[in-house]
Amino acid sequence: MDTTVNDIVFDDKGICNYCTEFIERSNHIIFESSERKQKQLINLVERVKKQGRGKQYDCVVGVSGGVDSSWTLVQVKNLGLRPLAVHMDNGWNSELAQNNIANLVQVLGVDLYTHVIDWEEYRGLMQAFFNADVLDVELLYDNAMLAVNFRQANKYDLKHILSGSNQATEGMKFPEGWNWLKLDKRNIKAIAKSGGINRLNTYPAIGLFEFIWYAAVKKIRWVSFLDFIDYNKESALMELEKSYGYKRYPYKHYESIFTRFYQGYLLPMKFGVDKRKLHLSNLIASGQLSREDALKSLVGLPYPSQDDLKQDISYFLKKMNWRQEDLDIYLKRPQRSHLEFPSDKPLWQRLKPYYRRFN
Repeated sequence: MDTTVNDIVFDDKGICNYCTEFIERSNHIIFESSERKQKQLINLVERVKKQGRGKQYDCVVGVSGGVDSSWTLVQVKNLGLRPLAVHMDNGWNSELAQNNIANLVQVLGVDLYTHVIDWEEYRGLMQAFFNADVLDVELLYDNAMLAVNFRQANKYDLKHILSGSNQATEGMKFPEGWNWLKLDKRNIKAIAKSGGINRLNTYPAIGLFEFIWYAAVKKIRWVSFLDFIDYNKESALMELEKSYGYKRYPYKHYESIFTRFYQGYLLPMKFGVDKRKLHLSNLIASGQLSREDALKSLVGLPYPSQDDLKQDISYFLKKMNWRQEDLDIYLKRPQRSHLEFPSDKPLWQRLKPYYRRFN
């Protein structure tokens, strides 16, 4: 992490406030004894089995084709649980991601539900976000992914969504202005309306009040499953490759072609944000990567090669019906805040302390 983060502060040892906050908040989870983790895991598995008794499934596991969600599905199945694997397809899946998911569910013998968003609708939503010049275009994917998982859990009356989210690889808080509230359905609809889209058809969306209803009334819990086991990303990757035909990606969240292009090109070029700094700092602070190796991987653009970047630019232009001039103009336009459009983020800031106490 460096001074591209506006509110960063370094102590006399050169350690920044983001790493310090992360260590203080997460050490008890990441470095908890194996014995205590095992006990907590056993209790979780017992709860999931009990609440899923007599049902077709006992939990939902969202899968993207990335290592975190893939390893979660493997471990959940190995623990004797009966998961429904859930995937949200927005039209940007890499062939690698699709193969990883297909191999996993076939070898593990689990059912897979995939929600496919109509491409023209999703492209229109993306175009509205591009026209608005707001930073978090990935809000569209992340919100829809949450909606699909909660809807499937509700459909089968399941109380646990076991997620690959975890402190060890992604627990460090995002700097202000690097992303947006993922439950901000109001912001999505407002930006969509600014682009001439007045109705969401195949695009699922979840807002604050739907989320609170799922959590408080339906008692559905989003569980960071990997926090309950000793999770080492490299060890997990090696086992996935060995036993499940898994193919790895060069950087975190690169299972989606757009996410790869967004994080590797659009964010640094238009918004001056390089998410690798956050992801790598997280791995350093959790003891899974050396600072020296992290610095080496930060050299150059977040792409394996210039040829890969050229291919993704070409693919993006064709899929979005853009010309190169459209991309050049977009990159040159100034950023606008999500708050220039109606948003539930101010409301969430007031509700968050109560939600944390409840949760």
